[in-house]
Amino acid sequence: MNKTELIDAVSAKSGLTKADTDRAFKAMTETIMEALAKGDQVSLIGFGTFLVRERQARSGRNPRTGDTIEIAAAKIPSFKAGKALKDAVQ
Repeated sequence: MNKTELIDAVSAKSGLTKADTDRAFKAMTETIMEALAKGDQVSLIGFGTFLVRERQARSGRNPRTGDTIEIAAAKIPSFKAGKALKDAVQ
């Protein structure tokens, strides 16, 4: 399912117009991104938690040349599925 199909499905279930659903979806994703950028986590009970994980610096190999390279530490967005979501998928 892509974004357009998701918006169509949510619009049909909620009774909102596709334009309203699209605006709500954009507002939700922007709000989640802003919260993660500040270092906060976003918990949606039953669905899951969006959070930022810190990945340590490490050594790696360039697959083309085989040379050892240093990979810098980074902050990575992550999602941890909630129990209800896990149960729904099984």
